[in-house]
Amino acid sequence: MRIIVLDGMGGGLGSQIISRIRHLGGPTVEIIALGANAIATAAMMKAGAAIGATGENAILVNVPRADLILGPIGIAIPHSLLGEITPGMAAAVALSNARKILIPVTQTHGHFELAGVDSKPLAVSLDDLVMRVTRVMNELL
Repeated sequence: MRIIVLDGMGGGLGSQIISRIRHLGGPTVEIIALGANAIATAAMMKAGAAIGATGENAILVNVPRADLILGPIGIAIPHSLLGEITPGMAAAVALSNARKILIPVTQTHGHFELAGVDSKPLAVSLDDLVMRVTRVMNELL
């Protein structure tokens, strides 16, 4: 199973995701860190990703090969993450056949809101992500 964790800016959310899921898989699970910038990729690699790559082309090449994509909801919204997510990156995520588990982080940049989604502490959202990843892994493995 190929799990892609995609993040930008400082890679803080992606790092937290990787540190929480890296123990879930065995030798058949590969966690790939894809950063919109080198700082995000480096942070996610430090958190325990098996391999990592940076930039739009790396995202366009690897996202279609994923079984599961994890990250903030902004990875599927053009021009989000302070403009780091290009329309091509967002389209690649949205069009990928991979299952996507995205965290609704909107409070820090405020240019969009999600109706019907209550604001929760990040730790609660990360716990929910881990539960969902576990469920998807059980279905796919």
